Amino acid sequence: MAKDKIAYVCSNCGQESAKWLGKCPSCGQWNTFKEIRVSSDTGSVAAASAASTVRGGRQQKARPLRLRDIPTQEEPRIDMHDSELNRVLGGGLVPGSIILLGGEPGIGKSTLTLQTILHMTDRHILYVSGEESAHQLKMRAQRIGHDDSEHVMILCETSLEQIFTHIKEEQPELVVIDSIQTISTEDVDSSPGSVTQVRECASALLRFAKSSGVPVILIGHINKEGTLAGPKILEHIVDTVIQFEGDQHYMYRILRAMKNRFGSTSELGIYEMQQNGLRQVSNPSELLLTEDHDGLSGVAISAAIEGVRPFLVETQALVSTAAYGTPQRMATGFDQRRLNMLLAVLEKRVGFKLAQKDVFVNIAGGLRVTDLATDLSVIAAVLSSNVDTPIESGWCMAGEVGLSGEVRPVSRIEQRVAEAEKLGFSHIIVPKYNLSGLKLKSHNIQLHPVRKVEEALRELFG
Repeated sequence: MAKDKIAYVCSNCGQESAKWLGKCPSCGQWNTFKEIRVSSDTGSVAAASAASTVRGGRQQKARPLRLRDIPTQEEPRIDMHDSELNRVLGGGLVPGSIILLGGEPGIGKSTLTLQTILHMTDRHILYVSGEESAHQLKMRAQRIGHDDSEHVMILCETSLEQIFTHIKEEQPELVVIDSIQTISTEDVDSSPGSVTQVRECASALLRFAKSSGVPVILIGHINKEGTLAGPKILEHIVDTVIQFEGDQHYMYRILRAMKNRFGSTSELGIYEMQQNGLRQVSNPSELLLTEDHDGLSGVAISAAIEGVRPFLVETQALVSTAAYGTPQRMATGFDQRRLNMLLAVLEKRVGFKLAQKDVFVNIAGGLRVTDLATDLSVIAAVLSSNVDTPIESGWCMAGEVGLSGEVRPVSRIEQRVAEAEKLGFSHIIVPKYNLSGLKLKSHNIQLHPVRKVEEALRELFG
């Protein structure tokens, strides 16, 4: 039997050391090194044994290949029976991949995962729960409306070695771990959820996924800083990192890829939380726009794009006299530093004095928009609230605002115009430099090309 060894690991970043250190050389934190006992690598043996069993007992040894001899055909992806999730993954789940799904507590990670696998009736799936009992999962499945599925096996276990034993017996086609912070291995003498435990368990599951071809979905928590709990190396281990986000007080949930080795990271999936689970939102524009905002100042409609999906979003702004000495600048769903820049442009280039005014900006529906084409609608909403003059209904806009007050061209203007036209808008303000790529006669919506912010505000307010 191999002798156990003692190591010191930083509880903040996972840095290893042969001796105790007062200050971590990697992250700079003090008194974070903890002593752990590392035993023989039984987790790797268990992962290799489980992978060999799932493969049918075949032993695959790696050997060097010429680059030209490597086949280029793409492996068929696994359909998740969820168009939003398939879009974010890049077309489906790749065999042998390992996915990390992160989100705040109570946002709906387990509901989304359970709902998805219950619809995958063509696959034999093992769902490992370290947080909830089998009775709780049964109640959730009843709420979703699919509690009679025979293809999903539920396992309530936190020991990694026992999980691999059950994988050898069941031979599933997909493994779900809920959550990775609750799983522990006997190789490491520390509590579940620690930096070393999370790293070792994720590494063993990665070896199993790559050697067996069975995809693994890991569910992870978010810490108070808003990042995935556990060591940063966890995000490097997995193939895809998906963030499930949204405000718990709103019904919308956003699914976006932070890292994807098999597809784009600019894709976006939108869900609506309902009593019986999550509903896919195929046309988010109709849900993100309020039915009636006529006569209300401080509201502007922006034609935004997230990934390849265009949608219209409502931008709200409130400008009031500063009640205290220092004016406040607050943004919800929009970058606050960019808001400060836009307010400086509005004051310097257009001549509106907002230095003694409180400015609040909100993206309706609880969304977080990163598209730069929202700049023009933010400026329009701020000015509309400042002069207390509503923008006429039927108007929307798209344009990036530069520091000199120019309206810069945006990408995929054709899709933005088509989306606005489909939703019944009659006027849209676009950058003048985007007109060269537009077919004017093919649209029934009136285009208003502008070159500067002043021209756009003149079109809106006269």
